[in-house]
Amino acid sequence: MNYAIQAYKVLGLSSGSSLDGINAAVLTTDGVDIFNVGRTFDIPYDENLREALRHMQKNFVNMNDDEKLRIENALTEFHIGAAREIMFDVEGINLIGFAGHVICHKPKEHILYQIGNGQKMADALGIKVVSKFRNADILAGGQGAPLSAIYHGALAQNMEKPVVFVDIGGISSITWIGPNGEMIAFDAGPGNAAINWWVNKHGGMHMDYNGKLGISGHINDDVLNSMLKHKFFKLQPPRAADNTTFDDKLEHLEGLSLEDGAATVTAFVAESVLRAIDDFVPILPKKVIVCGGGAKNPTIVRFLRQRTKTLEIVTAAECDLDAMGIEAQAFGFLAVRRMHHMPTSYPFTTGAVQEVIGGEVFEPKKTGE
Repeated sequence: MNYAIQAYKVLGLSSGSSLDGINAAVLTTDGVDIFNVGRTFDIPYDENLREALRHMQKNFVNMNDDEKLRIENALTEFHIGAAREIMFDVEGINLIGFAGHVICHKPKEHILYQIGNGQKMADALGIKVVSKFRNADILAGGQGAPLSAIYHGALAQNMEKPVVFVDIGGISSITWIGPNGEMIAFDAGPGNAAINWWVNKHGGMHMDYNGKLGISGHINDDVLNSMLKHKFFKLQPPRAADNTTFDDKLEHLEGLSLEDGAATVTAFVAESVLRAIDDFVPILPKKVIVCGGGAKNPTIVRFLRQRTKTLEIVTAAECDLDAMGIEAQAFGFLAVRRMHHMPTSYPFTTGAVQEVIGGEVFEPKKTGE
């Protein structure tokens, strides 16, 4: 088969702010069309790395450079190990899109600190690596997020429109694709990181597995309504949030039981998504497709469906898409776009002053270099 531009069999590696681990996915694409979606992989972080990343996110400002470098090297080595195992099982991968891990992100100030050594990965695996996707967008006045919108647009080529993708990772983001392919993307509000914070602090758990705590508790409407008054929800898109954006409102959960807090913070995630669609989407969509880790939480999906009478809420799996693999696929897709010097973000997705070609290409060094 002849392609107009080179197609790559790319491995996308994504590390979410919810600290679950690596999402990895294999994709064949030329950065415009998707020719084949291959296997996806979930590789949980070991406990030491997870705690090191959590520590770095909380204490970044006070850490010395040696400690930062040690954690970055540990993260990179973990990704290299995961990629090596995948490449042993899956033949023909000729490019890697390495998202790295965001430690500090202050979108309003256009500040970003991200770890992950693309050159080290390229040298270890002997393959080109594209990484540091957000840096150019930040330099162009963008907020560095969300970055999956262009890939959502590619997935939606043959879908009935308008359609909305809701990516519930650490933060929840929305991509609206209009009848003629128009696109708007922005962060809706909190995501899994808020739920994880609550159950970790009060239950010693990494996450609310299968939403069991959330569904067994009762939503405290007074607390929920207070949380929904956060000033972020009044900001016009494009807009981006980070894991600390909603900290002041999450404190309102204190005093609730573990189960009631889980139910209330899960409703906070669902309601912020629905309000963002109602407030900022030009034409209501035919479908709302939920992807990311939130699609695996049946309580989030149930709350989304219960709290709207006008929107059809479906999971990515119900559309024959891999809910957990989409973000990793997106970074693979963006890596291929970078190789072909295509834009990876636009003013209407991140607020950059112009379209941005993001990502740095790392070539494996030859022996002796």
